[in-house]
Amino acid sequence: MSCEGPKHSACAGPRCGNIMLVKALIFGHMPGLVLSSAHGECLGPFILRLGAGASRWADGCGPVWPRPPGTADWSEKAGPAPCCWVGVRSFLSLLLAWIIFKAAFALVSEDTKKEVKQSKNLEKGGISRKSDVDLKGIVFVIQSQSNSFHAKRAEQLKQSILKQAANLTQELPRVLLLHQMSKQEGAWTILPLLPHFSVTYSRNSSWIFFCEEETRIQIPELLETLRRYDPSKEWFLGKALHDEESTIIHHYAFSENPTVFKYPDFAAGWALSVPLVNKLTKRLRSESLKSDFTIDLKHEIALYIWDKGDGRPLTSVPEFCTDAVNAYCATTFHSFLPLCGHPVKKEDIFFAVKTCKKFHGDRIPIVKQTWAGQASLIEYYSDHAESSIPTVDLGIPNTDRGHCGKTFAILERFLNHSHDKIAWLVIVDDDTLISISRLQHLLSCYDSSEPLFLGERYGYGLGTGGYSYVTGGGGLMVSRSCSNPFLCLLWLPTRMVFSREAIRRLLASKCRCYSNDAPDDMVLGMCFSGLGIPVTHSPLFHQARPVDYPRDYLSHQIPISFHKHWNIDPVKVYFTWLAPGEEDKARQETQKGFKEEL
Repeated sequence: MSCEGPKHSACAGPRCGNIMLVKALIFGHMPGLVLSSAHGECLGPFILRLGAGASRWADGCGPVWPRPPGTADWSEKAGPAPCCWVGVRSFLSLLLAWIIFKAAFALVSEDTKKEVKQSKNLEKGGISRKSDVDLKGIVFVIQSQSNSFHAKRAEQLKQSILKQAANLTQELPRVLLLHQMSKQEGAWTILPLLPHFSVTYSRNSSWIFFCEEETRIQIPELLETLRRYDPSKEWFLGKALHDEESTIIHHYAFSENPTVFKYPDFAAGWALSVPLVNKLTKRLRSESLKSDFTIDLKHEIALYIWDKGDGRPLTSVPEFCTDAVNAYCATTFHSFLPLCGHPVKKEDIFFAVKTCKKFHGDRIPIVKQTWAGQASLIEYYSDHAESSIPTVDLGIPNTDRGHCGKTFAILERFLNHSHDKIAWLVIVDDDTLISISRLQHLLSCYDSSEPLFLGERYGYGLGTGGYSYVTGGGGLMVSRSCSNPFLCLLWLPTRMVFSREAIRRLLASKCRCYSNDAPDDMVLGMCFSGLGIPVTHSPLFHQARPVDYPRDYLSHQIPISFHKHWNIDPVKVYFTWLAPGEEDKARQETQKGFKEEL
């Protein structure tokens, strides 16, 4: 039966043209069912009327109708689509088709949705899809370090970039190693180098692309990604991180809604367009950096560029990745615990736990319940001798602030009472959680005779001639055979390691804490700066608790330590994040070929 009903103005003209024929319709059934673009306006009321049991003329154009014999579908030439008298059977067919139609849209992959959304955002932002960016327009800056292990890894990444460029038969790009660019103490904070980038590269370059030594770059994909962004505009690109709750390491910034502020994950790489570099350079020349402390560089760089809302926020780029689960990634991150030969033996590491009488009853039991059993050599140093632990009274009163007096007393005891063959001294706080097995792996990559100052790097007054230091919630590591007392000092969150020779030179020098409660980490940082020994940074040591870091940030790490027991179950944190297990064994298998990976 065929019929014509009244025409609805909203459904007339091209909108009633058929936009899709559900194949066979749905799995070969209902071959005559056709959907029109008007279904959003017409289908809802149509079904409501049918659902109410009414068999009546629809007052709008029908999104469902029998196809005229001999025609494939309704076209624009055929004019407005007709409406039909529909019975119960037609209604059931319609309802089934509608359900499957909705389900088909629900099954669209997340990747496709992201691409569609991204495409729309690009169009709204006026981003050019045809910007002519080639490799010679990109300056690669590897955030490298002068320590021999890290410098070697950075050089391997540089060669990988150049090799890929050669395979593309393009002019080789400029690849810079950060530690070779400047002797300035604060060069690692990036901002002091922007004027250099502006003067040197603004004429012939479009982008400054930063990455870490373990970032993996797919050059063709990176080029395609950057070509979507108009290089004549100001861009700050990266993989976006955000705080899930306000945190002390960011000074509780955006406490009302910490998720609103985005900052880049350096591991995925991040990029500044040259126009933005030029703008930031003008600002740097007109006003000095105001912050005295550098705590979390990636967050502070984003804050500076954002400039309280007057600057540029981070643009999240889905192709900047830290894992390889998506084929479209231009970057990934090599997440592994380095192993350079055999792990350092437990007998070569002496652990000194700093504590005080008021914490004997609550913190020391947690140390023993978690990581202490993995240590071969360990002692507890306190302001009170207690044989049940046992603790050693160093004769230094406990202080509420810094612990320089206690630290130097530990160094003197180690030098005078420990075995000469012990290569590393590790000093930790009593609220530190560490993985000794992972520490053994990491230390295998460092030469105990090489000057070393390693840990979670902070900075003080770097814009005005200050110095870098390793946060004192952590600890210090120094190799026994280091020729200078400070040369081999390593600050690890809640951990200090010294070589015996380093301690001997240190105690023979005039470098001392100005009081027992002086901040030992900052005093040591000043000493290292004066000696020309840079801090070697490792992101695997953490001054705070796991909850203080974004989950996406920790997801590509194999952490070695965390610090503080505030409002957490420290035993649970240890066994969740740090306890040795099958995962560590599996990682060791993946580490075997990492030297040849690049």
